[in-house]
Amino acid sequence: MRLTQATIAIISLFAVAGTAQASIFMYDDASDLDTTAKKEWDASAELGLLFTSGNTETETLKAKLNLARDFENWRHKGVIDYYRSEQVDQNTGDTITTGDKTFLSGQSNYKFSPESRSSLFVFGSYEEDKFSGYEYQGTLAIGYGARYRYNEKIYADYEIGPGYSMSKPIVGGVPQEQETSAILRLAGNLVWDVSKNSKFNALASTEVGSDNTKTRAEASISANINSSLALKLSIAGTHNSFLEDSTKEKLDTETAVTLVYTF
Repeated sequence: MRLTQATIAIISLFAVAGTAQASIFMYDDASDLDTTAKKEWDASAELGLLFTSGNTETETLKAKLNLARDFENWRHKGVIDYYRSEQVDQNTGDTITTGDKTFLSGQSNYKFSPESRSSLFVFGSYEEDKFSGYEYQGTLAIGYGARYRYNEKIYADYEIGPGYSMSKPIVGGVPQEQETSAILRLAGNLVWDVSKNSKFNALASTEVGSDNTKTRAEASISANINSSLALKLSIAGTHNSFLEDSTKEKLDTETAVTLVYTF
């Protein structure tokens, strides 16, 4: 297995987590969330639009839906993320699609007890992005997770476990045969309530396979406009260590400003 710099960085997160309890004051998981009173799902929807005209005419759409629930022994979360960008060719007047990506993921954690910081997780994801060099990429993984609260404003989740990946490469615009591989999934997520009206979130994951290592990372900060609306700035990146189509870039990045509605 080939380890990228991003992979090594995430492995370091787990090493830090293992020693943090001895050096930083921890809160019990019962302080993280009221697991006995919270019975409903938390949901938020994001939307960002960008239009340009004149010498360059473009349209960009960014939409995202987040679902989460933490109740007694279970913690669930799901994500639907969509991005599309189009540009008009000034010479022909044709509309050219320059970006079209859909990402879905879902995860459930079973906590050993409502107050436990340790859990077992099942994770699944599916992505379609033909501009990445793959028609699709999918992952299924299981393993061990732990949540640490460093103070009343900061907590982090760490996860590690084996899994299975499937993908269909595209070479020269032609889809190839589906490829499968055993993987090791490492993931970390940090949440920081910077103030009463702002929040910082950073997440990173890597799926280490024999042929390809896929790494995703995102950092965002949001500021509340009112009790339901917030403005969010995010920077995200996806990296594949190996692409069969050598004309494709291994790293795709995305910077977005979106409105977030919580309901």
